[in-house]
Amino acid sequence: MSTTVITTSDAETLVAAARAAAEAAGIAVSVTVLDAGGHLLAFRRDDRAVLISGETSTRKAYTALQLDAPTADLVDLVKPDGPFHSLPTALDRPLLFIGGGLPVHRDGRPVGAIGVGGGTPEQDHAFATAALRELAQ
Repeated sequence: MSTTVITTSDAETLVAAARAAAEAAGIAVSVTVLDAGGHLLAFRRDDRAVLISGETSTRKAYTALQLDAPTADLVDLVKPDGPFHSLPTALDRPLLFIGGGLPVHRDGRPVGAIGVGGGTPEQDHAFATAALRELAQ
């Protein structure tokens, strides 16, 4: 039985596609791609991207990977009245519940994640989504 993984080439495709979508919108971003174990496969911060975007893109990718869900779908769950309000502080490695993180699947299984930071949460989510579409081609 072979295990489907996300490759370095896949990670580079994701970074390039997310950056192209962001550049088309005039937004400077950071993009992080993690493998299924949460290890860094690729990272790129545009020269003009705000410094914190590097950290936020990585945390978004990690959160999407750990919970196997888009971070944009998790925002309401961690609000003070949400069912998982304590989740952001429950782990040693911080999670981030802001749009821009998406899990990457192959054969119905999570193999990694992408996180984009630097735009609004909606923009970052759209850039990550564009990257996944490019990878699927």
